Formats: sequence, C-alpha cells, structure tokens
Amino acid sequence: MAFEKNILCIGAGYVGGPTMAMIAYKCPQYRVTAVDINPERINQWNSDQLPIYEPGLDKVVQACRGKNLFFDTDLEQGIKEADIIFVSVNTPTKTFGAGSGMAADLQYWEKTARQIRDYAESPKIVVEKSTLPVKTSLAMERILTNDSDQIYFDVLSNPEFLAEGTAIHDLEEPDRVLIGSHETESGLEARETLVEIYANWVPREKIITTNLWSSELSKLAANAFLAQRISSINAISALCEKTEADVSEVARAIGMDSRVGVKFLRAGVGFGGSCFKKDILNLVYLCRSYGLNEVADYWEGVVRINDYQKDRFVLSMLNAMFNTLAGKKICLFGFAFKADTGDTRESPGIFIARELAEEKAELVITDPEALSNARIDLADLGEQVDYVEDPYEAAEGSHAVAILTEWGLYRDLDYERIYASMVKPAFLFDGRNVADHQRLFEMGFNVFPIGKAPLTHY
Repeated sequence: MAFEKNILCIGAGYVGGPTMAMIAYKCPQYRVTAVDINPERINQWNSDQLPIYEPGLDKVVQACRGKNLFFDTDLEQGIKEADIIFVSVNTPTKTFGAGSGMAADLQYWEKTARQIRDYAESPKIVVEKSTLPVKTSLAMERILTNDSDQIYFDVLSNPEFLAEGTAIHDLEEPDRVLIGSHETESGLEARETLVEIYANWVPREKIITTNLWSSELSKLAANAFLAQRISSINAISALCEKTEADVSEVARAIGMDSRVGVKFLRAGVGFGGSCFKKDILNLVYLCRSYGLNEVADYWEGVVRINDYQKDRFVLSMLNAMFNTLAGKKICLFGFAFKADTGDTRESPGIFIARELAEEKAELVITDPEALSNARIDLADLGEQVDYVEDPYEAAEGSHAVAILTEWGLYRDLDYERIYASMVKPAFLFDGRNVADHQRLFEMGFNVFPIGKAPLTHY
C-alpha cells in the first residue's frame, strides 16, 4: 500500500507513543513510525506489554501496529523517509551549570536537531512536540539550516496538552490543538499541512493557529496556571485544618463560581508528574533571564507551596503518631503521582517515602501499576522498603496506612479487614480525600484527611 505521507516521531515515551498511535488510528492513509534510542522500550511497544500504562492505549496500538503504525530504533532511516518529523524527546530540568534546578536541559533536543540535519536528504516539516522554552524553535532553525543550504526545513510548534490517565481521551477529543508557525508563505503552508492531519478527526474550530512564540509559551503558561490552582487549594487546605472548615466544601463553593470553575480544585498531598514542576521552574528561569524577578518569585511560590504540602503531610503523621515513627510499619497506598498511570516522576510518594525512611519507619508500598518504578526510585533505601501488590497483605501489621494516589480501588477496599489486621491504635492518613472518613472513624481508625478536621479516638 502506498501511503500519502510518512510521519516520524523521535521519542516513544509518554507523549510520542500515544500521540503517534492516535494519528495512525485516525489516519490510515499515513505511515506513522515512532523511533527511540532505547531498544527495550521499542521491544515493549512491539509486544503485548506496552512500556506505559494508559487506559485505552492497548486497543489503539493493536488496531494499527504492523499496518500503518511501527516502532523502531533505526533513527537514520526514519529521518530519511519522513515527510514530517515530530520531536518528542526528554527535556528534563537541568541538574548542572547555569540554571541548574530550573532551566530546561536541552542536550537531547539539540542532539536530535543535529541528527535530523545530518541524515535528511529532502525537505522536512519538523514539529516541536516536547515542552520547550519560548524561542527554542529559533535555535532549532539555526541548527537545521547550518551547512544544509540544499535542504529546507520548516519548524512548527505543536505542544501537547495530555493528562496522564486520560491521554487517549485527550488525544481523541482534545479541548484544542495548538499549532504555531512563522507567518511566512512557507511557514503557513507547513502549518496547514499539520492542520490537515489533525482535521481528520478534530473539528477545525478546535485547531488554533498562532505564531511560533505564542505556541511555545502557551504550553508553559497552561501548566503554570493549572499548578497554581492546585497549590492555591492546597494552601487553603492548611487553613481549613486549623479552623475546622472542610476543604471539599470550600472548593465546591469556589468551583460553582463560573469565573473559576471546578477543575483542579481538589486538595491533596501535592502535585507531581513530569510537567508541572519542570515547566513552572522553566518559566521562573525564563522570567529571571528577562529581569522579571517579581514575576519569577510569584511562580516560584507555586512550587514552594507544593513542597510545603508534602512536608506538612509527613509532619502531620509524625505529630499524630506520638512524635515518633521509628520502628513503626507504615503502608503507602499508591505511589504513582496520580491514578490511571504507572508514572512516578516527581510523585509526592518519593518525597514522603524518603522522609518517613529518615524517621526510621519501616515502609510497605502498594500500587496497581507503579511498583516497578517505585523500586527504581527508592532503590537506595534497600530493605527498609517492601513492595507488595496486594493492598491487604501490604497493610497487615502496619501502624498506619497513608493513601497517596487516588486509585478507585482504594475507595472500595474492605477496610474492616484492614483495620483488624493492623496494630492499634490504627491510623489512616488520606492524602487524596478518597475514603469515607466517618465510616473509617466508626470502625476504629484515627483518620487524618487533607483540609478537614481529624477524626480521632484520643
């Protein structure tokens, strides 16, 4: 079969893999290939055990794989054959040099740009899919056009707005698709080519076209706004606990205001994931580089509140359990940063587990999808941590259970069975406010929610 276009994605992670799968699923007329330098990851994409957990992803991949969707490690051949190249490589926060701890580490992105330049034999449309600092596309253009006068590259910005756990739904029914380009004849033509791909299933009115710089900044700004809402409601949750207000009731009243809305107003132990902290710190660094120190201070405060929330949760456990956790068995229900994913990047569970370990607690971690990542994240803690898939087995003999991820299964467990197996007095710390607190209290638990008055028997 002859395909209308060859689409390549460099990077087959949480963004590249699902995005390419959805394009292949909706556009059988295109050949779609995702390449990655990690052969183990590619082997998993070609197996029945995909490298990431995302509801609905299996179905989409199985419908297209081997037909018009392919996963490979041959980057050079992929670049040569592609008409359109999505760049979805990792852009973590720098851990060294200027901007350490805030700026984006662009070494993988730059290496990829050079590989595209070196291997390309015909004109390409290059699409930024990774989250990048504003004006990064200008640097990419300079790399691509250096020593390549014979080959022309158009660079577009097409940031992703996926939420892990709902990525397939977000791809299939997006709030919007954002495409930025230079507003030149060539740039507009390249932009329309990408618009036509998405228009196979996304209504045209949901496809927003802008200049390159607006598109790049929109992704950072969107994540900053969302994280700010979480940090804001978490800051209010601390006040609720002191005043015996109920953060769920406060959030409901705020959310019914049409100017505010209900999304991202759930108090919890803190936000995690690969995007929010990284993107906000990137924005902070960008603001400081332009001398906007007051603006940088504002956004940095959003991150500080998130860190404070995690620290406050651990201190609450310490204070409630008679100011010592040494030798006490504490079971963590959930380790992924949110439900419906196995991703643990920047998960509050990492910080909380390490803080509890510092207090000499004995830890047991259970999670339906994230245990393999948890073992990697906490490998240096050795035998101080056990990893148990069955939550009932994990909780047995523990002094406290702490719910860190809002998995639906944690709402429906047989908590009477769990209570009976625990050391008394038994404590339950609900870092996601998912359990029935009054019912747990009546069973005998001492219950400590987020942003609500504790229910205790002493």
